Amino acid sequence: MSDKQPFDAVVARHGPTVLRVCRALLSAADADDAWSETFLSAMKAYPDLPADANVEAWLVTIAHRKALDVIRATARRPSPVADIADSPAQERADARDLDLADALSRLPDKQRHAVTYHYLAGFPYDTIAEVLGGTAAAARRAAADGIANLRRSYRGATPTKEHA
Repeated sequence: MSDKQPFDAVVARHGPTVLRVCRALLSAADADDAWSETFLSAMKAYPDLPADANVEAWLVTIAHRKALDVIRATARRPSPVADIADSPAQERADARDLDLADALSRLPDKQRHAVTYHYLAGFPYDTIAEVLGGTAAAARRAAADGIANLRRSYRGATPTKEHA
């Protein structure tokens, strides 16, 4: 008998964190698809996951890889002539959310990922190092540099750490 939670409880507990990570890395539509793909992959692998595994870090690692897959696939697709705004996403977000999302998207990849995982997902730097590769010190430096860049480019930005 397994000591693990039922998978639907895992989705309920960690789904919002995974979605925040996906949305920080991708467009709204792509983020929703990456979120779904993350949990489809996780559902298949969950029975073999050790009971003492860090489920949240495991899910964010899967989400990170799914986001990279989307980014690679997007790079291979032809670019549209004009962007059409996804109005439902814009109706849910106020101007500051959209400005912050734009400022985040302009950060170098390592900084954007470190800021996203630390400030939006609430991960400690050693977990970020596991997800991105590298050391906790490098993850800390990338997050600090990312915050410094956000403060310079996004007037009034004061990201706070959220805990799930």
